[in-house]
Amino acid sequence: MVERRLTVAATSPRIGVGEVAANIEALRAAVAEAVAAGAQLVVAPELATSGYVFADGEEARAAALRRDDPRWEAITADLPDGVVVVVGYAEDAGDRVFNTAAVLTRSGRLGDYRKSHLWGEESRFFAPGDAAGAVFDTPVGRLGVAVCYDNEFPEVPRRLALAGAEVLALPVNWPLVDRPAGERAPETIQAMAAARSSRLATVIADRHGSERGVAWTGGTAIIDDDGWIAAAAAAGGAGPVVATLRLRHPGDKSLPPHNDLFRDRRPDLYT
Repeated sequence: MVERRLTVAATSPRIGVGEVAANIEALRAAVAEAVAAGAQLVVAPELATSGYVFADGEEARAAALRRDDPRWEAITADLPDGVVVVVGYAEDAGDRVFNTAAVLTRSGRLGDYRKSHLWGEESRFFAPGDAAGAVFDTPVGRLGVAVCYDNEFPEVPRRLALAGAEVLALPVNWPLVDRPAGERAPETIQAMAAARSSRLATVIADRHGSERGVAWTGGTAIIDDDGWIAAAAAAGGAGPVVATLRLRHPGDKSLPPHNDLFRDRRPDLYT
């Protein structure tokens, strides 16, 4: 089947809790830098417009945006036609607040995905979404979207791959955890394994530095459909991480010369 190439970027600008105007301006500049580097798909971190480490629910709601908030135009107005941006944000949905990822283009909003697996204290501030990831038809192809902890459930990226996703956009905020010397972060290892097991290229945008005493992993990376890291953030996380990925036709999960990753599945044996 025919393969194609897609240049993608993950970016991690400075983000401050509750500093919505400054965060949006930082995102605008970071997205512009990634586009200038040739990116057709740009992914920003989880809760990039609001920050993450909230003191209470009131602070989270005060930093939340509605889907129709005019401030989104600061990010989308200068996008070239055909470029897709995925941005994590706190979504004001009236009676509830969600941890959401927006899928944006210059011509309009393609959709939103609400995180369904909430980590740690997130349930103090957010309601859980009702879907295990989502797939959107976009100018760059069939785009899977999940948020952070979602990807630690193998069923989520596999479900998105089965639904025809060609690439996975994964906004995250990975708190730094202890690991043996020389090892990658456990979340990175899980993402590499998920990408390989479903042949689903993955674009991860993580935070760097720290926020209110929480140190971030700085795990921004682009993983190809063989599960290898094609590009990763340098120390300090400055600038976009950019790579050109091979995207197979979503129906092509062949493992020459004898196997096919999806046709070889035996779901009748897994329950």
